[in-house]
Amino acid sequence: MNKLKRKLILYTVLCLIFWLGYQNKIYASDQPGGMHPQRQIDFVKAQIRNKKEPYFTAFKALIIKADSGLLINQHAVEDFSIPGFYADKEGHRRTSLALQVDGFSAYSCALAYQLTGQAKYALKAIYFLNSWAATNKKYSQLDGSLVMSYSGTTMMMAAELLKNNKSWKAKDQQQFIWWTKNVFRQAANSIRYRNNNSGDWSRFASLLADVYLNDQEDFQKNVEMIKNELFKQIAPDGHMVEEVKRQGNGIWYTYFSLAPISASFWVVYNQTSENLFSLEQNGTSLKKALDYLLYHNQHPEEWTWFKKPVTGNKDTATGFWPANLLEALNGIYHSKDFDDFVAPYRPIVYPRHDYAWTYPTLFPLSLTQYR
Repeated sequence: MNKLKRKLILYTVLCLIFWLGYQNKIYASDQPGGMHPQRQIDFVKAQIRNKKEPYFTAFKALIIKADSGLLINQHAVEDFSIPGFYADKEGHRRTSLALQVDGFSAYSCALAYQLTGQAKYALKAIYFLNSWAATNKKYSQLDGSLVMSYSGTTMMMAAELLKNNKSWKAKDQQQFIWWTKNVFRQAANSIRYRNNNSGDWSRFASLLADVYLNDQEDFQKNVEMIKNELFKQIAPDGHMVEEVKRQGNGIWYTYFSLAPISASFWVVYNQTSENLFSLEQNGTSLKKALDYLLYHNQHPEEWTWFKKPVTGNKDTATGFWPANLLEALNGIYHSKDFDDFVAPYRPIVYPRHDYAWTYPTLFPLSLTQYR
C-alpha cells in the first residue's frame, strides 16, 4: 500500500470517528436531563398510551394545569424584590407570586409538550422563559435570592426540557443563558453556603442551572457541598438539626429541607449515575430523615421540639406536603409506609410555593431502569 492510499484511509477513518462523535453529541444534547431524563419521559408516555393508572389520571391533571397556563399572561419584573417573610408576610407572598405563577405554568406546559408533542405547549412555555430572561435583571431584599432559588427551579426545568426545541430562537435562548448565569444562578450561589433549607434549595437550583449551562466544574462544586453538609444536617435519630429549631413550623421546615436535598440527589444521579440516595453514616441517612418526617407528621403529639406543630394535610395553604416528597421518594426506597400514606391521594400535584416534586405521581423515580 503506497503512502497516498494510507493517508486516504487514515483521513477516512478520522472523518468517520468525527462524524460518529458529532452524531452522538447531537443525540445526547437532544435528550432532556436534569430532573426528567429521557428514559423517564419514555416510560410515562408508554403508561399514558396504555391508559395505565395512576399515570393516566395524573396525566389528565397535568393537562388541566398546562391548559390553564395557556391562558395566563406573563408577570416578569425587572427587580425580583422579595421582603423577608417574617418582616412582611403579606408582601413576601404577594411579590413571590409573579415567578411562582409563571414558572409553574412554564414547567407544566413544557412537560405537556414532552408528553403530547403539541406545539402550543412548547410555545407557551418559551413565552414565559423569554419574558423573564428579557425583563428580569436582578433580585433584591432579604428573600429575593431564596425565593428565586426555590420558585425559579421550574424555569430551569422547563428550559432543560425545551433547550433543543426549534421554536426557541437562538437569540432568545442566548438571552435566557445570560439570565441563568447572571440572575438565577447568581442568586442561588450567593446563599448556597448556608447550612439549612436555604442552602439546600440554592444548591438544588444551582445544580439545575449547571445542567442547562453544561457547567461541569460548578456542578461538581455543588455535589461536594451537598455531600459535606448532609451528615451535619441529619441527626442520628433522623431529625433535621437546623429545621427543628423553627418552633411550630419545624415539621414543615423539615419537609422544606428534605425536598431539595432529595431532588439534588436525583439530578446528580441522572447526570453522573452516582447514587447519593444510598449514603449512610453511623446509621444516619436520607431515608431515616424521611421516616422521621412521616412519623411525626402522623404523630405530632410526639414532636418533642414544640407543642402542637403544623402538619401537612390537604387543607394546608401551600399544598399537600409531605405527600409530594414521599410519593417521589417511594420510587427509590419502595417503602410500604410511604405508599400507605400517599395512596389515598393520588394523583398528587403540588402546584405552588416551592418546586422540586411537583408532579411526583406522573413522573416516578427509578434507579433500576424504567419498565
